[in-house]
Amino acid sequence: MTLEIGGQPISALVDREKGLVSRDIFVDSELYELEKERVFARCWLFVGFEDQVRKPGDYFVSRMGEESVILSRDRDNTIHVFLNSCRHRGMKVCRYDEGNTPVFTCPYHGWSYAGDGSLVGVPRYKDAYREELDKSQWGLVEVAQLANYKGTIWATWDPQAPSFLDYIGDNEYGIGLWLDKPDGSEADLEVLGLVKWAFGSNWKFGAENFLADSYHGTTTHHSVEIVGINPGGGQSRGTAGQRALFDSSTTFEVSHHGSGRLGVRIAPEEFPYIPTYPNQPPVVEEYYRASYERRKQVMGKHWRLGSMNGNVFPNGTQGTNLSMCVWHPNGPDSTEMWRWYFVQRDMPREVKDMLRHYYMRYGGPVGLTEEDDMENWSYAHKASKGVIARRHPYHYAMGLGHETKGRPELAEFGLPQNATVTLKRSPAETPFCSEQNSRGAYYFWGDLMSSESWDDLRNKGLWK
Repeated sequence: MTLEIGGQPISALVDREKGLVSRDIFVDSELYELEKERVFARCWLFVGFEDQVRKPGDYFVSRMGEESVILSRDRDNTIHVFLNSCRHRGMKVCRYDEGNTPVFTCPYHGWSYAGDGSLVGVPRYKDAYREELDKSQWGLVEVAQLANYKGTIWATWDPQAPSFLDYIGDNEYGIGLWLDKPDGSEADLEVLGLVKWAFGSNWKFGAENFLADSYHGTTTHHSVEIVGINPGGGQSRGTAGQRALFDSSTTFEVSHHGSGRLGVRIAPEEFPYIPTYPNQPPVVEEYYRASYERRKQVMGKHWRLGSMNGNVFPNGTQGTNLSMCVWHPNGPDSTEMWRWYFVQRDMPREVKDMLRHYYMRYGGPVGLTEEDDMENWSYAHKASKGVIARRHPYHYAMGLGHETKGRPELAEFGLPQNATVTLKRSPAETPFCSEQNSRGAYYFWGDLMSSESWDDLRNKGLWK
């Protein structure tokens, strides 16, 4: 199947030589319908946290693309992800956001399902069905693959999809560091809360924004940082605070099959690295100082490696500090945004409180930075829907041709030596921002949209 939009095949919508991306991929309804099948029904998607289903019977209703799903833990302590739809007439079997139950019962005709998804109750099974219904064949639809990575739950509907670790590939280092404690040891994650809201743009705008787009910060978030609610303690991204960290350290961007992130190898003189939040009590600095001092013992030669924003293709974003964002598609012109805020369970109470207040000020629908971003995305989307606008592609060529692979020093950073990266060692070298990761996301989007299956991708040499 070769889909054409405006007389062009899908492969022509992303120009890899010039770094151009057609606006059609953000606004076209026919492309969006195919996207649901070839992107969201195939890829690994974030579902929730293990912390949300800690006890047998716990459940949390999440989403995968446009599909409602149930994340649950059965009585044998096994975690599942099911399609939230009765096998009889399709009604949601769970209409609450979260809770604990031994059984999910459809309110339409009363079919009921155990925590492992098996069909256990059918009204009038003996007289109406004459016991001819094979209940073992009519349990809830379960995802093809599920992964619990450091307390985060991911799933895919496609049995042909690569394993989760293969899927994230070179970005595993960054996701792992982001989820671990500041000292580099593995954490027990505690979810503080989940905020949901909707805005009027395509889901790709938000996902791309966290792929290491440090280019927009100085302009978009300048006023936010002036008022001093950022971890730089009021220092603008264009002045001494975070800029000093970037200028004295080695920053890099890593791209792998659509996923990508921004990382930093912090200079020794910057340690111990202490986030400076406004009005923080002394215990906060003490906690981070002690954590970073322990980092050498926990992480060995990689103790200086740090992880910043990133996105697991298509829509699982590791947001500012400890937050997880998912950009759920609601058609080509609307996105439902879910942002989880979490901490490490054994953090001091004062650190948790400081982070909670920071989250409320900085991110979310009433957070100052998120308001900035949503205004940009919504206006950009509306301005790209017109006949004339769609004739003119977006420009993604920053840093094109300056990506490197096979740099031997990457092993010193704790990165795969064959990772595709953009590096910056000093102010005189390539700036720490490029559009490498955004290009990679749209390259992979084009590969998926032009291929019938994962086997087709492999046969074409598009997945190795």
